[in-house]
Amino acid sequence: MTKRGLASVAPEGAPSNNAGFAGGRTTLTYADRLSMKITVQTKAGARTFDCDPNEKLLYAGLRQGLALPYECGTGTCGTCKARTVSGPLKPGWRAAPGRSYLKEDRGEFLLCQETAAGDCTVHVPGHAPAEIASLPRPAYHTGTLGAYARLTSDVVSFTLAVDPGMNFVSGQFAVCAVPGVEGGRAYSMVNDPGQTQTLEFVVKAKPGGKLSEWIFAANRDRTRMRVFGPLGRAVFRPEENKNILCIAGGSGIAGMMSILADAGGAGYFAGHRGHVFFGVRTAADVFYLDRLGAFAAACPGNLEIAVALSEGPAPEALKARHPALRFQTGFVHAVAAAAMAGKYENIVAFVAGPPPMVDGALRMLIMEARLSAKDIRYDKFG
Repeated sequence: MTKRGLASVAPEGAPSNNAGFAGGRTTLTYADRLSMKITVQTKAGARTFDCDPNEKLLYAGLRQGLALPYECGTGTCGTCKARTVSGPLKPGWRAAPGRSYLKEDRGEFLLCQETAAGDCTVHVPGHAPAEIASLPRPAYHTGTLGAYARLTSDVVSFTLAVDPGMNFVSGQFAVCAVPGVEGGRAYSMVNDPGQTQTLEFVVKAKPGGKLSEWIFAANRDRTRMRVFGPLGRAVFRPEENKNILCIAGGSGIAGMMSILADAGGAGYFAGHRGHVFFGVRTAADVFYLDRLGAFAAACPGNLEIAVALSEGPAPEALKARHPALRFQTGFVHAVAAAAMAGKYENIVAFVAGPPPMVDGALRMLIMEARLSAKDIRYDKFG
């Protein structure tokens, strides 16, 4: 282990690099000022990096520029599976859904959950996509929550004033954590990408979801969150010169809003087509219609945005208030399939939303649209 200097100590009242993501303390004592050496064995060779006390191994590697395999970064998907070779580990969130993919009797664990109790060597069988190296390097931030607003009965939006500022690419997400809630949760940024001091998120209430229950329990203006990001590779890359297809359900529209703001602001739809399908259950569940309508109106003819209501037609009054949008009835992936028949040439698709909706959209894009894997982008949050 390597001794760290006083600079590693968090100021009183502010989170340390790891607090909240590991259930650790908010400050480090003198005895804690040691970092572990973590050696990661992959098919490409071995790399060694430092890991702070109580810090998740995945986060430590990513913030130091290692290309490690991951999807959600929160213990849900199992993509960051690894195996212990030597050295002591401390288990993290025991209820993490991604643990169901592990053979723990063989030393398998999740990089995004476990921390080190000493110098360790681990083996990572998964492959980290090359594009991870070209994206902004994630880091720890503290965030002050503001602009808390109810959009529907079970959807809220809020901003986070983050210190230090974050540089992100449209379509990326961050992991947020609060005291008293075990584990972090992944939320996509809604706002324009780039270097910013403010992040915007939209969150849907999830029964049994501890962090969403915390968010919905009261107006959380001026409260603090811990943030790690940016993360995710389901991003918009204008240099690909492709038309855009977005299929979103509920709060899955968040990352799509950032993509639309990015592409629209750069004049991308002057030479490319965009197709957006936003699915909710009823008219009472819709939100962001003013923003979506403004996107469509700014790019007439080249950006088409449809709102799909799965439980019945949209009221005529709603249609009249949003003339730039199309309203249809049905599950969003089925509405998209009908509208997009024969229109998949030179296209990249983005998918986000509840797991059943994502599964249906992916089947459609693979079986019907015949898109290649590199042209289908989604993050496994659920």
